[in-house]
Amino acid sequence: MDDPKIDLAVVCRGLDKLQVVDVHLQLGIDHPQLVFEAMNSTGKKLSQADLIRNFVLMDLPASEQAKLWKRYWRPMELDFARAGREGVFDEFVRHYLTVVTGRIPRVDDIYDTFKDHAAARLKHGESIDSIVVELREYSKRYTAIALGGERLPDLLAAFDELAQIRADVVYPFLLEVYTDYELGVIAADDFLKIVRLVISYIVRRAVTGYATNSLNTTFQTFGRAIRKDRYVESIKAQFLRLQGYRAFPTDSEFEEKLKTFDAYHFKRRAYFFRSLENFGRKEPVPTEQYTIEHILPQNEDLRPAWRADLGPDWAEVQARYLHTLGNLTLTGYNSEFSDRSCAEKREMTGGFRESPLRLNQGIGTLAVWNESTIRARAARLAAEALTVWTRPELPAETIGTYQEPRADTERAIEDHPNLLRPERREQFERLSEEVLAFDPAVVREFLKIRVPSRQIRPSWTSSHGHRDFFSC
Repeated sequence: MDDPKIDLAVVCRGLDKLQVVDVHLQLGIDHPQLVFEAMNSTGKKLSQADLIRNFVLMDLPASEQAKLWKRYWRPMELDFARAGREGVFDEFVRHYLTVVTGRIPRVDDIYDTFKDHAAARLKHGESIDSIVVELREYSKRYTAIALGGERLPDLLAAFDELAQIRADVVYPFLLEVYTDYELGVIAADDFLKIVRLVISYIVRRAVTGYATNSLNTTFQTFGRAIRKDRYVESIKAQFLRLQGYRAFPTDSEFEEKLKTFDAYHFKRRAYFFRSLENFGRKEPVPTEQYTIEHILPQNEDLRPAWRADLGPDWAEVQARYLHTLGNLTLTGYNSEFSDRSCAEKREMTGGFRESPLRLNQGIGTLAVWNESTIRARAARLAAEALTVWTRPELPAETIGTYQEPRADTERAIEDHPNLLRPERREQFERLSEEVLAFDPAVVREFLKIRVPSRQIRPSWTSSHGHRDFFSC
């Protein structure tokens, strides 16, 4: 209490408002969770994560509550707290539920969806702690993908790009891929290729003007399209099979649009120019220190030197090319450049002739800046962009071997990566053989029930409709 920073008056005023509520419930009649939800509905709205935490811990014995809290729930909260903003836990649970249920819950329905999902799992003989363990496993993957927790530098950089282009709709799909990466189904290099394809798909669609509101449903199909034995190829095929408003823009479509689209007002402008400048560099340029420069100025009342360079149709040329890729670059001398002539911008201290930036290569050698030079530079940068955001390539006959993704109810052993580990696969096949031998009416069915690696529960169903679950 000797800390001079502590204002005792503020502390006392806070304590004066403190109220303690002691609620007595009748065992077997009153449900603690329902009472908790009702009481808090009239006060400050709880987060979806708060409700879920109380739901999973409420009915457990005190010792079990303490164990789950200390081992699993508290570490999750600490991971998400490091993000420095509210709502991260809720966002994660929504992505998790999308993975394990195959459906995207509404933001306000996360808690209700989780309760329904948990109830279904409990009905099939699982315990609440197995769900919490699985939630923790997925939270680690989410932290790696979305919160900068990845240890491999190349994957970390790729995940950072996803954050820069605000591509959180792909997180459920990447959580599935990350699970396979952890289990050794794919290598880090293959995972990186997949992430880069996702980035290219989103950037190309943004530049070419495709609607983005379909991305979440588009990526919902990808998990079902994966072939575990041909992982990257199957994802490439799925991208190339997309048609209509979901199509992966072709090189020609992307290149032509790059030459004419409004790059200055592009929502991902900072990321776009940073990527063009730093692609392939081992020593990236800190482009946040630079600003966007219109080589041909925005001033409608252009100086005589500019009018002379542009010709009699100078106003039309300015209106057409002002915000396009060919006329934009990065500079640290934006205020000094102002609306000076091309020659002045080229020769002044810090001008284009001295610029170390790749984006400014060639500008310092030009005598004039006009429609022809703007178009030529746009063509060069567009060609470079094709190497930054690439499109997958596969022979037509290879693409033809892939069918439409299975319906969500059609599952296979490949959908349960834990069973693909050699030692577990051997145990599973032995158990399966014994169970199938019970009766000719018993058949084996794979369900989309996600459980922790320690509890794999395949299902056997008889023709009489009876279903049993066995742990292996």
